[in-house]
Amino acid sequence: MEYVYAALLLHKAGKEINESSVQAVLSAAGIAVNESRVKALVASLDGVDIEDAISKAAAEEAPAEDKKAEEESGMAGLGALFG
Repeated sequence: MEYVYAALLLHKAGKEINESSVQAVLSAAGIAVNESRVKALVASLDGVDIEDAISKAAAEEAPAEDKKAEEESGMAGLGALFG
């Protein structure tokens, strides 16, 4: 997960996500860098629109959170019946 977090941090900072930048972030965080994992991450992100991926992931999560809130509020209503 640290590798993905490093890529997201670089993206948020507006920096290029490449092998050296990911390695620099990981090293700065005190994480032992596995070069093959860094290469795999950078290769897998090639051509990916990170903003689009984040917005799609957020859209998929939102309904699940709404459903949980509805269930919790429904349970509170039932609890009031038994006071």
